[in-house]
Amino acid sequence: MKAEEIVGATLAEVLPQTDKYWFQIPHLLQLNLILLVPLLSSAVAGYDGSLMNGLQSLQQWKDYFGNPQGALLGTVNAAQSIGSVVALPMVGMLSDRFGRKVVLVCGLFGVIIATIIQATSTTLAQFIVSRLIVGAAGMLAVQPAPLLIAELAYPTHRGKYTSAFWTMYYLGAILASWTTFGTEEFNNSWSWRIPTILQAGYPCLQLLFVWWLPESPRWLIAKERTEEARLLLTKYHAGGDDHSPLVETEVSEIVNTIRLEQASNATGWGTLVATAGNRKRLLIAVCLGAFAQWNGIGVVSYYLTLVLDTIGITNSFDQTLINGLLQIFNFIAALSAAFLVDRLGRRPLFIWSGIGMLISYIVWTACSAVNVETGNKPAGIVVVVCLFIFYFHYDIAYTPLLMSYPTELFPYSLRSKGITCELLSIYGSLIVVAFVNPVGMENIGWRYYIVYCCLLAVFLAVTWALFPETKGHSLEEIAELFDGPGAVPSSSARKVDSAKVKAGVEAEHIEVA
Repeated sequence: MKAEEIVGATLAEVLPQTDKYWFQIPHLLQLNLILLVPLLSSAVAGYDGSLMNGLQSLQQWKDYFGNPQGALLGTVNAAQSIGSVVALPMVGMLSDRFGRKVVLVCGLFGVIIATIIQATSTTLAQFIVSRLIVGAAGMLAVQPAPLLIAELAYPTHRGKYTSAFWTMYYLGAILASWTTFGTEEFNNSWSWRIPTILQAGYPCLQLLFVWWLPESPRWLIAKERTEEARLLLTKYHAGGDDHSPLVETEVSEIVNTIRLEQASNATGWGTLVATAGNRKRLLIAVCLGAFAQWNGIGVVSYYLTLVLDTIGITNSFDQTLINGLLQIFNFIAALSAAFLVDRLGRRPLFIWSGIGMLISYIVWTACSAVNVETGNKPAGIVVVVCLFIFYFHYDIAYTPLLMSYPTELFPYSLRSKGITCELLSIYGSLIVVAFVNPVGMENIGWRYYIVYCCLLAVFLAVTWALFPETKGHSLEEIAELFDGPGAVPSSSARKVDSAKVKAGVEAEHIEVA
């Protein structure tokens, strides 16, 4: 695939020409390996978010905490999302002020502390408090991670790497689901305490290597530390070549864009709604976050046991086994889509996903009705099959693009705030569905799925009308899709200004020396 189709003509002109694979080039191998540190933040979220699904399948957990149901069960599940929503408004500000890396590290330590509280829980109240802290700390670890990846990744790798970010959510979900499957035979509280303890596994692994993770070059330039950003990009994008045309173009493009944003005071929260382009960006981010939870996925991701109960699969062993197999399937499907995102494009994946989810949910609903009303076992088996088909179509778009797509849409000065708004939409929606889903499932059973069939049809129409294609543009060039021609300096202007930027950096170096 041609580089121009991935990053656009401007960057494609200055990309080094080589016949080697990226893993044969030392500086790119080093960069992609160290980017695994922020990449695993979504695995932290995946473990935390999927842990409750596994614990609810364990009779030991139910007995220990008095078999919570209905609104009380909803509170337990919503606690993590509530903690996330409370923390998010501060996370965006902290990420812009203190840097992406510092906030990420604080979040990892916070998840470890929350894990200790949760693993030692003796009352349901303590358990709920620990989930609140997990949610808040998790946002410190999750929110800056895709920003670091998008702003550090090599240009031709950005789409795949940012798309792989939320795909790692299932890496955490796999560990959570299979851990609870393995401890299901324990006849004491260790059946749920061991999976809880392993919640700290990914954060500990990230902290072992976070020292080598660099800060975002765009954040450094925004803080007038241009020389540090240039050295960083020279090391990781050009292998130490001080005269790399790629680095010159990247630095010039970033400096010009950030200066333009700062000169127009386009850095505050109000800027998100100040222009038509920004309002469209914000609308897409909020819609994407809400669609990701209100498309029916929440019924399965948090209440798989209730779904399986409605079709007669009530055995704890069978439920935890299906949950474990489902997470492995999800990971394979989502990772495959992440690798193909530059070839297929973002918009086609969203449209394909919407159509597939709608059809599978309609069949799921119909077969659930037949199974419940007549006791037809084959219909119940079809429901389980539909679960996998639905998840496949969810995974090809809403998993790889959930965080990467809005990361691309927002310019640097609004990127952290835009991601914060999307996460608020995600976890705000999660709070609602956490309370609504168990009540709906218990009171109207399979008829509750009809609601999601209608919502999926609406979401598909909105996606078709609103979501643009971002393939073939650099992070800075995407602004033209929303703000029109002239939003990004022309390539000729960037080339002229590149010498000025370099001279300014050299002068800065001399002054410091």
